[in-house]
Amino acid sequence: MTVRGGGHGGRNVEFLLSLGLHLRGLDHIWALAGDTDGVDGLEEIAGAILAPDSLSRAWALRLNPQAALDDNDGHGFFGSLGDAVITGPTLTNVNDFRAVPIGARHDL
Repeated sequence: MTVRGGGHGGRNVEFLLSLGLHLRGLDHIWALAGDTDGVDGLEEIAGAILAPDSLSRAWALRLNPQAALDDNDGHGFFGSLGDAVITGPTLTNVNDFRAVPIGARHDL
């Protein structure tokens, strides 16, 4: 992760924003990313959930995912969507956790 902007975020929400932009709302892919200690970056936000409709919900709220990524503002982006994962401090720092479940495609 390269910090370029003045937003709030960490490597997990940055990963999710980038993944969301690359997937462009594919209806069968979800993702969860978070830090096991409950802190992604400098905020007490563990990470976030990316849903197939995350980008469309963002646009409906006049949020620009690319601008959020460029400003390193993943926490602001996912927080505005209500998709931030907040666990509170876990007092354990094992690693980052990422899961990308892929379901059946609805267009087949």
